[in-house]
Amino acid sequence: MSSGSFNPFKMAQQQFDEVAAKLGLDEATCDLLRNPDREYHFGIPIRMDDGSYKVFRGFRIQHSDARGPCKGGIRFHPQETVDTVKALAMWMTWKTAVVDIPLGGGKGGVICDPHTLSMREQEAICRGWVRQVVKNVGPVQDIPAPDVLTTGQHMLWMLDEYEKITGMKSPGFITGKPAGFGGSLGRTEATGYGVVYTIREALKELNIDIKKTTASVQGFGNVARYTIELFNQYGGTVTAVSCWNHGEQKAYTYKKSNGIKLDELLSITNKFGEINVEKAKALGYEILAGNDWISQEVDILIPAALENQVNAETALNIKSSVRVIAEGANGPTTPEADEIIKSKNIWMIPDFLANAGGVTCSYFEQVQNNMNYYWDKDEVLTKLDRKMTEAYHAVSELSRSKNVYMREAAYLISIQRVAEACKYRGWV
Repeated sequence: MSSGSFNPFKMAQQQFDEVAAKLGLDEATCDLLRNPDREYHFGIPIRMDDGSYKVFRGFRIQHSDARGPCKGGIRFHPQETVDTVKALAMWMTWKTAVVDIPLGGGKGGVICDPHTLSMREQEAICRGWVRQVVKNVGPVQDIPAPDVLTTGQHMLWMLDEYEKITGMKSPGFITGKPAGFGGSLGRTEATGYGVVYTIREALKELNIDIKKTTASVQGFGNVARYTIELFNQYGGTVTAVSCWNHGEQKAYTYKKSNGIKLDELLSITNKFGEINVEKAKALGYEILAGNDWISQEVDILIPAALENQVNAETALNIKSSVRVIAEGANGPTTPEADEIIKSKNIWMIPDFLANAGGVTCSYFEQVQNNMNYYWDKDEVLTKLDRKMTEAYHAVSELSRSKNVYMREAAYLISIQRVAEACKYRGWV
């Protein structure tokens, strides 16, 4: 997942260290919070469809459970690294704290490529993953969820294996389940919608009419699609979207100056979320290089794919028209790029605030599982809007009152909350 010498965990630690120094945290608290509480590394032996056996490497990282059970997704990715999983687990801790829900941070992963695996092989990996960590996860310990290249189907296989082993019905063990199987209505839209709720509030503060704004989006997965959907509903126009092409192992940017059509692009997208290049050309899309999403003359940039996409090199290409960056992805912007963004006076909505809609709705799913009573979609999205709006304004107000960068303000709030929980528990 990380490229070249980029290490996402080192970046996460660097971000933490800078804020910890400003908060004046003691050495023990820093030592505790800059590293995970627990790490699980394991092999998952699988019998493949051709009768051979293969061992896949799996991880579960529990960064902090000071404020509640750990929470975080499971990624299936051929370039997964334990440093990526550790960084994501740490960011999950700050994410749950900034929106003030009673959960901690965790993350999981398996080094595998679902593109090359049958559904039976993927099911075997899911069940094997649960068998390796069943004693260390659960509805009151650590609650997994979908992430990159995992779906509600994967979550159901994991839930079924967990229930088989424990002999109990435990729908709250895992979130991101399909509706009707213990999943929450609105969960699919939650992360992308949450991104747009924060953009809406930022534009109000900046006195910009959302109906007159244009945006460029990196990524075309779940987060990007629902971000585009709601942004369009509010009257905004997305003029470019970047999407990975697995067959060619490269990304392309698809551009239409008068606005891309989401349904049109979805009609030429395969099950892995990859847009067909030739069909896009036939529909009148301009095909640009993958990184060109960042150099568009737009008002808003929305990185909504992987980490390390806005870095010291690419940030130099951001046009002067850009007023807001909203991070739908986890860790898309490096500290070096942050300095460039500050110098360009762009309003940054940091990842663990902007994309916290997913974990917030996962929390709602867990609450509904525990009550065995389910809300309708409007109720879920109304609660989500309220939570995201409150969290955004708390960070924005601190940013303005202390005259600090938005990412720093979000960190100040979240790290303070987690550090206090550790102190009151008597850990440090």
